[in-house]
Amino acid sequence: MSTTSSTTTSSTPEPGGPAEGGPPRPVRLIKNESTTEIPVHLLFRDDPDPAPVPLRPAVVTRRQGTGEQPRLRRPAAGPRLMPEVDPELTERPARVLPGAVGVLAGSCAVAGCALTSWWAGTLPEVVPAALGLPADAGAGLGPAQWAAYSAAGALGLFGFGGLARGRTGRAWVLGLFGRYRGTVRRTGLMWVNPLLLRRRVDVRLRHWRSEPMPAADASGVALRAVTLVVWRVRDTARATLGVEDHETYLRECVEAAVARVPVEMPGGARSAPDAAAETLTRLVAGEAAAVGLEVFSVRPVRVEYAPEVAGAMHRRRIAALDAQQRASVLTSVVDSVEDTVTRLTMRGLVELDDYERKVLVRDLTVAFCAGRGEGAH
Repeated sequence: MSTTSSTTTSSTPEPGGPAEGGPPRPVRLIKNESTTEIPVHLLFRDDPDPAPVPLRPAVVTRRQGTGEQPRLRRPAAGPRLMPEVDPELTERPARVLPGAVGVLAGSCAVAGCALTSWWAGTLPEVVPAALGLPADAGAGLGPAQWAAYSAAGALGLFGFGGLARGRTGRAWVLGLFGRYRGTVRRTGLMWVNPLLLRRRVDVRLRHWRSEPMPAADASGVALRAVTLVVWRVRDTARATLGVEDHETYLRECVEAAVARVPVEMPGGARSAPDAAAETLTRLVAGEAAAVGLEVFSVRPVRVEYAPEVAGAMHRRRIAALDAQQRASVLTSVVDSVEDTVTRLTMRGLVELDDYERKVLVRDLTVAFCAGRGEGAH
């Protein structure tokens, strides 16, 4: 056989060579190679960049006969929408004065009323004599006296009416004609503009124990869960003005979170309650932060089956415990029989053929099972 047929030198002149009068071509190194001419105008095109063509997502189908399943890409979940409140509605300190200012203004109003009464001559004769005042002028009640009474009364109302007592763990949210004017967290006696509307807010650390709420475990079994929520008001402006009732809002957020997060019954995995509590805390804290509430923990403290499935789940649990106990007893009996037969044969106490071994195993199994049954009773 010849293996040099593909590399044999050819003496026939190539088309377009010197025999046809054209320019000589370079001799090919490999005689059996084939070339293709490229038009010159294609090498020097100055076309703009091609416009991108949108491609549809490829659909992967199952190939027949291979058992390969299509790979389906799940759609990416969009960002979870969180409640929003007016960003300009944030807590800021209100302007208040010390309580001594209100007391002083009220005292001046009382003194003004007394002087006006002395001026009008309406005070008893004993009072001017006791105070060391000269005899009354006896001018009577005229427009000037009534104006003085009005001014002193207005000053007394503003002085004594603006007095307020700040307590530890309480705050005042102030508003004027529907507009937020600030929050007062000071303690002690102070003076607040009496025209401002005051709303008291509890800012202490609080806990709330819920009623049994609908829940479910990882398998979808209906449960009832009682949760303990530890929280406090962080932004009094948003908690008071950003929502109608922040306590009701928090309760509904907890109920919605408990309905979404799987809750395990007591006695399961040790990490399951902690994982459920962490997830519940994260969900409720994210929704409550928008209204100025700070949630520290949301932890299920009591979990039980719902009334409609309690009987069936109780029987199921008893059956599972019974099966587990039976499997444990059977394993113990088999191990005891195996150990007994092995010791008898390995020590040379008895020589057993297959039939005798089966009979011995049967008798030992019956004896051990009967002993286990009597001991259980």
